[in-house]
Amino acid sequence: MSAGAALPPSPLRGSLRSRLLLGTLVWIAATIVAAGWGLGSLFRQHVTAQFHAELLTHLDQLTANLALDAEGRPALALPLSDPRLSRPYSGCYWQVDGMDAGAAATGLLRSRSLWDFVLAAPADSPADGEIHRHRIVGPEGRPVGMVERTVRIDDAADGRPRVFRLIAAADEREMEEPIARFNGTLWLALGVLAAGLAAAALVQVVVGLSPLDKLRASLGKVRGGETPRLDGDFPAEVMPLVDEFNSVLAQNAEVVERSRTQAGNLAHALKTPLSVLANAADAAGGKEGSGGRRDARELARLVAEQVETARKQVDYHLARAQAAASVRMPGTRTPLLPAVEGLARTMRRIHAERGLDLHVAELPESLAFRGEMQDLQEMLGNLLDNACKWAAHEVRIGGRRQGEMLEIVIDDDGEGIPAGQRDAVIRRGVRADEQVPGSGLGLSIVDDLARLYGGRVELADSPLGGLRAVLVLPAAK
Repeated sequence: MSAGAALPPSPLRGSLRSRLLLGTLVWIAATIVAAGWGLGSLFRQHVTAQFHAELLTHLDQLTANLALDAEGRPALALPLSDPRLSRPYSGCYWQVDGMDAGAAATGLLRSRSLWDFVLAAPADSPADGEIHRHRIVGPEGRPVGMVERTVRIDDAADGRPRVFRLIAAADEREMEEPIARFNGTLWLALGVLAAGLAAAALVQVVVGLSPLDKLRASLGKVRGGETPRLDGDFPAEVMPLVDEFNSVLAQNAEVVERSRTQAGNLAHALKTPLSVLANAADAAGGKEGSGGRRDARELARLVAEQVETARKQVDYHLARAQAAASVRMPGTRTPLLPAVEGLARTMRRIHAERGLDLHVAELPESLAFRGEMQDLQEMLGNLLDNACKWAAHEVRIGGRRQGEMLEIVIDDDGEGIPAGQRDAVIRRGVRADEQVPGSGLGLSIVDDLARLYGGRVELADSPLGGLRAVLVLPAAK
């Protein structure tokens, strides 16, 4: 790829709907993920704090009820209140270890829920009143969280203080399972919320941009010649654009009409002196019998030839200027059937003495040319006139639509034109036969006007034996 080659437009850059929808969906996804992570973290903190608060409650009860019996062994004055402490492997445990003289005696007292299991706490000696937290392996190999504190009790028998380590523990499933259930419900709810927000965003984008689709359809009607301006009820944000575009259309129509008027005025201004010159040439040429000189006749002939040439050029450039202005004017539409029937009636009158059979095929009323009536009459009139001049007995006119183009077919039963000469007769000023009246500009004007509209003229053999002329023009909707 060369350095100056343009990159193909991506769907994101080329579609306003895609950009709005993608931006909204990305923002929704980011918000949902952030909300899920934040709410999940808050709930985990809450459950973890509640878990350890419950352990501290058990530890405080254990501390309050710990005492020494008559033999100096630790005992509980009252059982702890949580019934899970009496059910084996319930997930809630307590234990008392002896710490006298730095030697630990584990499991001096245990909750019934531990059954035959002894909690193996890390070697640790919390200071008086200090609480330590640990994560250890509990019954059935499951992880448990524990809190511990050291307690000193004076022995009434020998007066020597006894040191104990009090442990309260619980299976971490008591903490993880509520978190897992909450996260599952949370993400399910957030997923439903995200789907609802995405659907709402899609509806909002589609509904919000629907005026643009309506505007595009209205522009298509203007381009297709169905209406000369944008019509419809548009939102307040779009109406300034519609008004400005209608102003441009009105200004363009005014410029086209002014150009056409000026071209017509110029043509009339030139035709008047040309007519005077032609009349003067005729008058000068007619004086031969009354003593006029030979050079006067030569001057008259020369002036007449130049006047005729100037008239041809004026007609040619006037038609081309009018067509060029019409091509740039949107919203033009000309039905084909009325134009063809009108020209057929005219040609029948012009060539009445020849008795030609001028037949117009059945044309659908929906066939229409995307351009001005005057230009269509100019092109069809020239082709029909040529066909009638060359035809022996019959001329036929038909038409059809091929995709976005309109094909108008004119057949005659004349002598036709050899294939090698067809391109030449379309060139300006070239005539196939000097014996047939005409300027040689007809086919050239038709070809130029058709090309201005994006069409063309094609010459071929006719089924009638003569020439077939096919005029291809843009079709209106």
